[in-house]
Amino acid sequence: MESLAQLELLCEKLYNSRDSAERAHAESTLKCFSENSDYISQCQYILDNASTPYALMLASSSLLNQVNDRSLSLQLRLDICNANAMPLTLHRKIACSFKDQFLLQIFQISLTSLHQLKSEVPDDFRRDPLSLALRCLSFDFVGCPVDESSEEFGTVQLPASWRPLLQDPSTVQIFFDYYKVNDTCVSKEALECLVRLASVRRSIFVEDPSRTQFLSHLMSGTKEILQTGQGLADHGNYHEFCRLLGRFKVNFQLSELLSIEFYGEWIGLVAEFTNKSLLSWQWASNSVYYLLSLWSRLVTSVPYLKSDTPSMLDETVPKITEGFITSRINSVQASFANDSSDDTLDNVDVLQEQLESLPYLCRFQYQNSSIYIINIMEPLLQAYTERSRLPAPGDANELSVIEGQLTWLVHIIAAILKIRQTIGCSQESQELIDAELAARVLQLINVTDTGVHAQRYRVLSKQRLGRAILIFVQNFRRSYVGDQAMHSSKQLYARLSELLGLNDHLVLLNAIVGKIATNLKCYAECEDVIDHTLSLFLELASGYMTGKLLLKLESTKFIIANHSRDSFPFLEEYRCARSRTTFYYILGCLVFMEDTPVKFRSFMEPLLQVAVNLEATADAAFRTDVVKYAFIGLMRDLRGIAMATNSRRTYGLLFDWLYPSRMPLLLKAISLCADEPEVTTPLLKFMCEFVLNKAQRLTFDSSSPNGILLFREVSKLIVAYGSRILLLPNGTDIYGSKYKGIWISLAVLSRALCGNYVNFGVFELYGDRALADALDISLKMSLSVPLSDILAFKKLSKAFYGYIEVLFSSHITFVLNLDTNTFVHIVSTLESGLKGLDTGISTQFLLLDLDVMCNLCASAIDSLAAFYFNNITAADGPPSPAALNLARHIGEFPTLFPQILKTLFEIIIFEDAGNQWSLSRPILSLIMISEQMFSNLRAQILASQPVDQQQRLSQCFEKLMSDVARNLEPKNRDKFTKNLTTFRHDFRVKNIQA
Repeated sequence: MESLAQLELLCEKLYNSRDSAERAHAESTLKCFSENSDYISQCQYILDNASTPYALMLASSSLLNQVNDRSLSLQLRLDICNANAMPLTLHRKIACSFKDQFLLQIFQISLTSLHQLKSEVPDDFRRDPLSLALRCLSFDFVGCPVDESSEEFGTVQLPASWRPLLQDPSTVQIFFDYYKVNDTCVSKEALECLVRLASVRRSIFVEDPSRTQFLSHLMSGTKEILQTGQGLADHGNYHEFCRLLGRFKVNFQLSELLSIEFYGEWIGLVAEFTNKSLLSWQWASNSVYYLLSLWSRLVTSVPYLKSDTPSMLDETVPKITEGFITSRINSVQASFANDSSDDTLDNVDVLQEQLESLPYLCRFQYQNSSIYIINIMEPLLQAYTERSRLPAPGDANELSVIEGQLTWLVHIIAAILKIRQTIGCSQESQELIDAELAARVLQLINVTDTGVHAQRYRVLSKQRLGRAILIFVQNFRRSYVGDQAMHSSKQLYARLSELLGLNDHLVLLNAIVGKIATNLKCYAECEDVIDHTLSLFLELASGYMTGKLLLKLESTKFIIANHSRDSFPFLEEYRCARSRTTFYYILGCLVFMEDTPVKFRSFMEPLLQVAVNLEATADAAFRTDVVKYAFIGLMRDLRGIAMATNSRRTYGLLFDWLYPSRMPLLLKAISLCADEPEVTTPLLKFMCEFVLNKAQRLTFDSSSPNGILLFREVSKLIVAYGSRILLLPNGTDIYGSKYKGIWISLAVLSRALCGNYVNFGVFELYGDRALADALDISLKMSLSVPLSDILAFKKLSKAFYGYIEVLFSSHITFVLNLDTNTFVHIVSTLESGLKGLDTGISTQFLLLDLDVMCNLCASAIDSLAAFYFNNITAADGPPSPAALNLARHIGEFPTLFPQILKTLFEIIIFEDAGNQWSLSRPILSLIMISEQMFSNLRAQILASQPVDQQQRLSQCFEKLMSDVARNLEPKNRDKFTKNLTTFRHDFRVKNIQA
């Protein structure tokens, strides 16, 4: 393009010209912007400089097409993102300004257009103003990011200036009129607009009559749709209409609904529509959620209703409850007959969403609902019990249907027991009904765990009934066997005692743990059930009261005494390998509650036997699958036990078991299998846990050498692994084959270096190479990874910068003794880590991870700058060798410190960094090094600002150093941090105003 003006003219022709040939020519000329990556920089120039909306539209849409093209490299994508990014606060101010000045006018234009185009015109003409209205109503009015994975958006916070439009009946009516259009795209968008209007904040209506009038129009429009059924044959319309009905109780009170003259007719139609939707479970499964949500909110409002007007919920809700239960039971037979692979029972998330509202509906008239459930379940339970007594299960298809129906009933009962509230009956009567329902599922558990059905579980990989029972046990335990509830449920236990002989919480808890043990025995091939079972076991072991009670149970004693592969086959399943860590963490927590060495040694006997067998294995046989899997399992088991050690006493038990006898096995494994991540990863993760000094558990006696001995073992493992992994070629999966092991190794060493249980001066004093070798090989591993890869992988980045921070804070002499090029490279990576806070990198990290990375980089830079200030700038005596090395490095690269200081100020001024405290530390240290360096940077920043703002911004810099002394004492640092916060605010405010 010869000039921007020519391009803007061409863009206007592209979007506005009525001459098809002229439009085609413009499109042909401009398509290069969206197809050729060489034009990306020109698109960015257009966005920065163009004045017409057509040129801006071309540039933005072209960039969007370029970004969606997967052929673009990661670096190019990051460059695009970085060149268009603006501070979030500035973006928010612009959006707020747009909302206040233009959005209402745009919405009014859309309404005017809708009224003008209401007559006979092509449907295409209607879509644009309707889409415009929807986008106006979907605007982010309060600046809260919307969860795009959710269909819910909460309350629409329209400004008060929109009130007249909402009070005008024609605003709501126009969208109901457009819903009647035959074009489903138009009708669906009209419903979406109505959903948002129904979600407008209550406070926008100052007076109750206006709110009532608004509600009346919404109810009248939906009543007409319910009566005629127009448009509901389209799935999109149907779904949006269900969402619209669901919003009525979110924004309006039951008393307000009752005040509408035709409420009785409306609620009857909604109930009829809901029952029909429940029967159409295959077609409307995702839409029913909104209808059930409406009814659950209605029934929970009944206790607060002061009006004498009948709500009609007593007549409608029981039918809806029964309709839901019946439809779910019938869906099993239908799904089996149609051979449907899309079964709700296989999707736990969708299942729980459907059951979310049901407990409130059931407990509204709990007695009737429970009788209905029991009457359905009793025949199924009897048939299932009879099957269990047969030598063979009989017709497998019929049995699968029975299991599926029982699965639904167990899920329903589990959902009911999850919620404990009294609506319509006393707590005592609810406990009795809870006991009746729970007793049926507990009877089912007895059946599933014995006879032919138990054998079925060993061969079936897909156990929906088993998962449902686990959810029931988990919910029932939380309601009645938790630390708070176990002593306040006399009616429930009295009824359970009559029905099943479970007369108190201890007997019931023993039954629950027995179920856990059975699952761990029988579900070895079902990883999902094993995980849910262990989750339940962990909940029990983590409770203060339940954890103590578990130790008294025979079922718990059995598990602790028989935790071998023979008793629990899931330990042999490689797919359940990760579950082993959780299993042994739970057992470790239970064993350490008693804290006796004898019981610990007895508990560790099976693991000791595995370790002894591995130690006796020849090197040539160590890489066979059987040996590797045994070692992997041992490492996962030991990691779980190490996680359970939370005191000096319990950690000492594990340390004495492991050192020195077992440590050679670890060194042997990492030496022989360094190229096999499936072996090295569990080993290194165990060591990462073992060296972590959480809760000060690694506190040895003053005369004990254990801290030093432990670090020597860590050093041996890191050196053995690092020296071998560096020699291996890079494979296709470089993260899995190399980077994962490297970052775990760095994490192990970092935890050992900062654990405060080793006096590292001892190593140099006695000529021990353990520390030097560990630092040397770890640095080589770090430098072997390109910086781009460090920033690309989240876990690798956190481990790398954590390791560098430890070096600079505790072992800076080692860093300063490196050659200048290596030293400068490491410091440059810290600056790159700070720059990683821009938008491009932040898309790959959670906010918490960004803050952690920034804190680590800032802390390392502060340690380096503070060392320079204390040992060179403000030193009293002759400099140390380390200080001389640092002076030499900086002398060869004099721009190193100024560049870092510039980067820090750019982040403070232009980025939305939330960790100003961390950033203020290195800034002050760098300023203290050289006032001239700070003066030069100040001049550069001021020169880059508008001339009319320079004097005022100069005053910001003056205030920054106000009352700041030339030292790095904590009090002085805090003063500077306070000044920096004020500086950032004043500078940015004036910049935005400019």
